[in-house]
Amino acid sequence: MNNQPALSKSLKVYQIVFLGLAWMTPMIFFTVYGVAYDAAGGQMVLAYLIAFLAIFFTAYSYSRMVKAYPIAGSAYTYTKKAIHPRLGFLVGWALLLDYIFSPIIAILTFGIFMHTEFPSIPVYVWVIVMNIILALVNIVGIKSVARISGISVVVQILFISLFCLFIIKDIATGQASSSTLFSLHPFLASDVPFTTIFSGAALICFCFLGFDAVTTMAEETIQPKKTIPKAIFLIVCIAAVMYIAISYFTQIAYPGFMFTNPDNAAYTLVKLVGGNLLSSLFITVLIIATFTQGVSSVTSVTRFLYALGRESVLPQKVFSYIHPTFKTPVVNILLVTAFSFLGMFIDLNTAVTFVSFGALTAFTFVNVSVIAHFYIKLKKRSFTETILYLIFPLIGAAFIGWLLTLLNKDTLLIGVAWLTVGFLYLFVKSRLSAPFVKRDHSKVTVPEK
Repeated sequence: MNNQPALSKSLKVYQIVFLGLAWMTPMIFFTVYGVAYDAAGGQMVLAYLIAFLAIFFTAYSYSRMVKAYPIAGSAYTYTKKAIHPRLGFLVGWALLLDYIFSPIIAILTFGIFMHTEFPSIPVYVWVIVMNIILALVNIVGIKSVARISGISVVVQILFISLFCLFIIKDIATGQASSSTLFSLHPFLASDVPFTTIFSGAALICFCFLGFDAVTTMAEETIQPKKTIPKAIFLIVCIAAVMYIAISYFTQIAYPGFMFTNPDNAAYTLVKLVGGNLLSSLFITVLIIATFTQGVSSVTSVTRFLYALGRESVLPQKVFSYIHPTFKTPVVNILLVTAFSFLGMFIDLNTAVTFVSFGALTAFTFVNVSVIAHFYIKLKKRSFTETILYLIFPLIGAAFIGWLLTLLNKDTLLIGVAWLTVGFLYLFVKSRLSAPFVKRDHSKVTVPEK
């Protein structure tokens, strides 16, 4: 009998939704506003609609695969089970770039905003402080992470609602360019080429990242085959409603909005809408949002490392260890914390580069995995099943694969170099030991806490 401690199965739908939204960070709309506005030629509503449709198909593929394999591991597990273990390893290796560098992005962003508010304290001090806090919160347990994420998401949604109410007030009082709340203009391309709008959509897709991370918590979720798919669609739809609503109101109220620096365009917009009071509140909420994004990011990467350790892809005794009291992967949390101190030495663009390549590679193969598992292996080929298990994932794979080709040359070179290292690791491991996949965990039963 195996008496090794296991992950605590305690999460419900609303907790998974909060964790996903916290990882996604609804306030990311504002942090990328200027760059996205330029990329989409100002057509933010159409760009977000297109991005939502693209992500929807990939979210659908994730919801199918988590039902087939309700265990930690995300894209790595799905590709390994549906296609081939070695390809699954390489996808998981690519996904490590997304998961490992995501906490660094949150930590760096937090440090930058805090340094803006308190210029006398260097960024690296905030990086150290936040890193330690993230480790402690994650060690205590997944329920504490879910509670913190829930509070943060509520605060962000309240701010976004307040922001929209300020714009509605401007429209009602005649201070905005539009005198009506209902207009089709934001949904029309006008004189902006569709190629420009699609370029904006390609960038905006990253605002939806987060729905996929919750699949790493399948083994800590009550009835994961029902809960995780439902949570995935709720996360994507809630985010889409928020992003499109903000874009719609800003586009009809301030169609001629101008800014000089894309990096702080959102601050300029918020100050235009609500003055100094709203802009001060904006900074406060943004700091809270980046903190909880860091909490959720550490949760996701440590569960992913746990899955790789349990499968003996990484050293099992280290990465599959669960603390007997806290029921959390403490060693993984400490390792991620140590790695995240790189935030003191690298810039934000470098971290984002790694995340972009890893996420898009994983998304592409999750879509392909649906076809391999359901359409090819299980031979689900009726008319309806062909649409669900061939056409839908093909659309998702094609769109996400196209986005992957749009990454700059340096990003692609770094990504290929990282995959080469992973291939060499796999080659050496297979030569020195038995095949790295020792057990089938597709029917793992996790005891209740």
